[in-house]
Amino acid sequence: MTGAPPRELEERLRDTRARLETDVDLWVATPGAAGVHLIPLSYLWDGTAFLISTPSASVTGRNLLADGRVRLGLGPTRDVVVVDGTAEPVNLADLAPETGDAFAAKTGFDPRELDDPYQYFLIRPRRIQAWREANELRGRDLMRDGRWLG
Repeated sequence: MTGAPPRELEERLRDTRARLETDVDLWVATPGAAGVHLIPLSYLWDGTAFLISTPSASVTGRNLLADGRVRLGLGPTRDVVVVDGTAEPVNLADLAPETGDAFAAKTGFDPRELDDPYQYFLIRPRRIQAWREANELRGRDLMRDGRWLG
């Protein structure tokens, strides 16, 4: 990537949307009493929000239930997408069966079949940034206040 010209907004938006649709895993950072907790999780992107699932009693689950603020990271460090969002709990009883099926098909993991209680969270992005190299730091904002730019 070094030496490549910075992508224009339209190309960056296209690349970012493709990553959101095709990647399976991301990093989830949540604030808590002991500091920031970081964990990799699988996700389903529906075009407007991320669906993740983690044990209810896990540090991430507890943090998201206490404070819905979350930061997500996708991709390698030289082609990164960073998402700041708000997580809302989705109880298993409220999860549409087709959504649970889509999550399981995309991630290869079905929390509905596990003995441990898992909590789903719907993460609505408020800000999305993407860049590859330092020459793309300018213009890295692709979404602000929950609205795509461009």
